[in-house]
Amino acid sequence: MKLGVHVGYWGLGMGPQDQLQVVQEAERLGYDSVWTAEAYGSDAATVLAWLAAQTSKLKLGSAIFQMPGRSAAMTAMTAATIDELSGGRMMLGIGSSGPQVAEGWHGQRFGRQLQRTREYVSVVRKALARERLEYEGETIVLPLPDGPGKPLKLMISPVQERIPIYLAAIGPKNTALAGEIADGWIPTFFSPDHVGELRSLLEEGAARAGRSLDDFEIAPTVNAFVSDDREMARNVMRPVLALYIGGMGSRKQNFYNQLVQRYGFEEAATEIQDLYLDGKKAEAGAAIPDELIDLVSLCGPRDAVRDRIAAFRDAGVGTLMITPMAFSVEDRITQLRAVAELSVGARTSSGADFSSFLPPSIPSSRPPITRSSPTRQLCWRRRKHEAPSRRPRQTWSCTTSSRSHRRSRLSSRASR
Repeated sequence: MKLGVHVGYWGLGMGPQDQLQVVQEAERLGYDSVWTAEAYGSDAATVLAWLAAQTSKLKLGSAIFQMPGRSAAMTAMTAATIDELSGGRMMLGIGSSGPQVAEGWHGQRFGRQLQRTREYVSVVRKALARERLEYEGETIVLPLPDGPGKPLKLMISPVQERIPIYLAAIGPKNTALAGEIADGWIPTFFSPDHVGELRSLLEEGAARAGRSLDDFEIAPTVNAFVSDDREMARNVMRPVLALYIGGMGSRKQNFYNQLVQRYGFEEAATEIQDLYLDGKKAEAGAAIPDELIDLVSLCGPRDAVRDRIAAFRDAGVGTLMITPMAFSVEDRITQLRAVAELSVGARTSSGADFSSFLPPSIPSSRPPITRSSPTRQLCWRRRKHEAPSRRPRQTWSCTTSSRSHRRSRLSSRASR
């Protein structure tokens, strides 16, 4: 299992040079890849091209390029260009985004996603293979009929003979589709404890295509915070989980909420969503069960994180994308270093280890971040909140020296 660093959405909390320092340190530590994201702020492609010029070994992954934001041909052009600029390091992760972004930002109808994704990947592969683009599908037709367009082929050649395509998917049908048409799968909030049912979906898709999953890679993103203070580490995870489970979509269409329900947290998922959509964001975070946080995150003391890393390895994960949940350069590097060291020491249930993961010389770790760490910028203030006819809850607000992070506090005015 290899490690990747996921820098997320560019420009949130740190400047370009700070982000670059984190990425270059990850490369020095032996991380295999760096991944960028996009929503409706920074785009992933520009960041990857910038990082390509300032790294030498890290593979460059999009996690993800939004399909409604680019035509399939433009995605192929972008991937081929970054592959050329980087000397063959491009890894193409794509996904359908969501209805709010697709229709509200890109002006593209969010419908027929399975068929649209199937045809989109097919056209991307055809373009990257430098075949003339003649395609007649249900959602894509090239060239357009009854017009002046003619079949064209990509003018440049990627360095890689086949740029790997990863599909971001959460629902069962999309997960099966990844096993059918993609080279890898990017799940969010992946639970290694549920890999049996998830892998069966991938195998279902692979069987439709008459292929095996021998060279297929599972590459989940996972939020990480290593600390002796397990309660504080869990609290760091709450705002992001609350946002996705509670607010990423409508009450009827929230893919992340549905995923958590499939993990067996039906009541909690409903409560988190109700609180979040009612504007009670801090209470929504407090309603997240500790068991769910531990299931999908790397958080807590070193021994606990080491065991969870081994669980991901046992689940067949090929690349584990690490998002360090810290808000300064020093703290993010500390987290990346801790995860790298724990990966070396992690042992799977079969007794295998990760001794070959990193170079022989790994710098000694700084002490784990605790409440009293003088350099820690992230701190949590606890307040008591009595919810009607429910047990007392603890709610949290997040403060940091970063102005942009202060603006995104999850403290709810309604709870004051």
